[in-house]
Amino acid sequence: MERCDWCLGNEAMVKYHDEEWGVPLHDDRKQFEFLMMEAMQCGLNWNMMIQKRSIFHACFDGFDFERIAAYGEDDILRILDAPGMIRSRRKVEAVILNARKFQEIRCEFGTFSAYLWAFTDGKVILYDGHEKGSLPARNGLSDRISADLKKRGFKYLGSVTVYSHLQACGMINDHYDTCFRFHAVVDGHPVERRAVEAEG
Repeated sequence: MERCDWCLGNEAMVKYHDEEWGVPLHDDRKQFEFLMMEAMQCGLNWNMMIQKRSIFHACFDGFDFERIAAYGEDDILRILDAPGMIRSRRKVEAVILNARKFQEIRCEFGTFSAYLWAFTDGKVILYDGHEKGSLPARNGLSDRISADLKKRGFKYLGSVTVYSHLQACGMINDHYDTCFRFHAVVDGHPVERRAVEAEG
């Protein structure tokens, strides 16, 4: 069975690739989980995030953005003291801030997913060449979304980080066309093919 080669390092990464990565996502709690992990990942690697996922889950109330938005100093200290946790106060504070900004978007748009998917008119984007493994770190779409999130006050969500999130939540299908997940993740979803140059 063929898979994207980035996931082949260990069983946890393979499971994440096979079951979650690239699946069009419309659940806000899962959206926040992925965003939080992206923010924590900055300067580190995704394998570490997957290995520490259960620690994040325990520290951040199962990624419940409503609870996280109400966190205070005691919660920050509790999280930073948790065994195995990434000890970056700035990142923990950013997750809490982002939970509050996430709530604001939900108040404005109904759901965060509705806000995010509006950037692609609800379509999964297939960029020419990406299915062969020619993947950018960012593009025009991630630039626009990152700029809007920053304007709304989000932290640790630059264009490179946002591009990774768009891949993870299935807005961009970046599975290789030889990967068994390439077609499976877009079955039943509207798809738009775009030239890379169309994003600028």
